Amino acid sequence: MKTILTGVRANEEPTIGNFLGAYMPMINLAHKHATDCNINMFVPDLHSFTTPIDHSKLYAQVIKGIKYYMAAGLDTDNPNVHIYRQSHVPAHSELAWILDCFTPFGEASRMTQFKEKSEEHHDAITVGLFNYPILMAADILLYDAEYIPLGEDQFQHLELTRNIAMRMNNKFETELFTIPAPEKEQVAFMGLDKGLRIRSLTEPTKKMSKSSNNEKSKISLNDDPAEAKKKIMSATTDSEGVIHFDMQKQPGVSNLLMIEALINNKPLEEVIAQFDGQTRYGDLKKQVAESVSNFLTSFQAKVASISDEDVENVLEKGEAYANEVANKKLYEIQKQVGVRK
Repeated sequence: MKTILTGVRANEEPTIGNFLGAYMPMINLAHKHATDCNINMFVPDLHSFTTPIDHSKLYAQVIKGIKYYMAAGLDTDNPNVHIYRQSHVPAHSELAWILDCFTPFGEASRMTQFKEKSEEHHDAITVGLFNYPILMAADILLYDAEYIPLGEDQFQHLELTRNIAMRMNNKFETELFTIPAPEKEQVAFMGLDKGLRIRSLTEPTKKMSKSSNNEKSKISLNDDPAEAKKKIMSATTDSEGVIHFDMQKQPGVSNLLMIEALINNKPLEEVIAQFDGQTRYGDLKKQVAESVSNFLTSFQAKVASISDEDVENVLEKGEAYANEVANKKLYEIQKQVGVRK
């Protein structure tokens, strides 16, 4: 069976951008492919250390993050759906070290996300921040994953993963790793015409970031619905004076149109047709604000209905599966690099 894999960091409160751009595409794919593919949805809690966090809250945040997957509609009773924590599968860390030793420093240095995060966290740059794309490669390659739903800001890391896998396959003259599908195939498989990237409400040329210190720039999944409405109503638009979908010239307005479509599971074209050419930005904002408020009210009620015990039961099953698969793959790799017979 093919494997579809994705992971979402849990140490920061996810935004609706994370929900619409990562959670829902993956869950929709799970609904579509869980009969013929393994669906691996894991929490990369070790990645959380790459930037400063409150370590005393991490465990609870992980549990809450998994509740979000479940509340979003993931079928955890399906035997092909696997939820697990990266930290509870030691093979991830060991393979990351092995891959480090087959990754040229120059290649790793070209990762643009490291450069961007370095500017944001310039006073706390760690080796882990530089190195985390290699751990991401291990997360993928351990399970022979072909399809990895991700945002467009992660495509460079996907290409790095492909390069590492091909390099090691060539060196050891064996199909040691399954090569993940390239970017265009990934996007086509996800059913999107490009990588999805919900934008900041205050700086729509940038993505909506859960790590942003500007609360007005994002809508978090635990936001009070009334406060979320206010954020939408104050969202940055433009001075064009007419509504058109154009992510280059009118990113703020286009972002609102995209949120309205995705949060209501409507075709984007339908929402564009409803508002295109109108001159009252306020009407668009009011509709989007109401949609976001209704979504948060319903979603938060679903999250509250899931217990910690429910999550622990799901994890016990998922981590047993993940360790079995990952350890088997790691052993094959260890034999090739000469540390096992």
